[in-house]
Amino acid sequence: MNKRPDASTGHAKHAHRSAEEQSQCEAMLRELFEKQIQFNDILGLSVASLKPDGPQLAFFMRQDLVGNFVHYRLHGGVISAALDTVGGLAVAVALAEKHPGDSAEEVAHRFNRVGTIDLRVDYLRPGQGKRFVATGRVIRLGGRIASLQMTLENDAGELIATGAGSYVVS
Repeated sequence: MNKRPDASTGHAKHAHRSAEEQSQCEAMLRELFEKQIQFNDILGLSVASLKPDGPQLAFFMRQDLVGNFVHYRLHGGVISAALDTVGGLAVAVALAEKHPGDSAEEVAHRFNRVGTIDLRVDYLRPGQGKRFVATGRVIRLGGRIASLQMTLENDAGELIATGAGSYVVS
């Protein structure tokens, strides 16, 4: 279980990962989201932040991600995929935070049960820029369903798109 008795009070308290275990967990999430999920690798997604209040993925504009060649804009599917993926990353980070006694392997096992149920994307501005950052924020992490909000900004700080997603977590 994730609880240990507190020597001073005798009450159970949550176990926490050591610095080494936390580093292993973060390395596992980076490997998973940057390399093991090959579609993310194809898109060029890289983990920019694993902060629990807003994990981030970043990617650079490339010719093969363009949907509108006249105006050199990101394809809408790339925008949607980035938002969905950062939602999944935010769920993984939230699960790791919710279960602080879990090893990297246990966090990965929990993430393997995560799946997108619903995704809504609002395209607010043309996807123009050199670099893009997607941020995911968990609104609610329940026992079975997680609700998230996501954003995609370009290197000028312009909000390109927002997303709302529901993910199964059990």
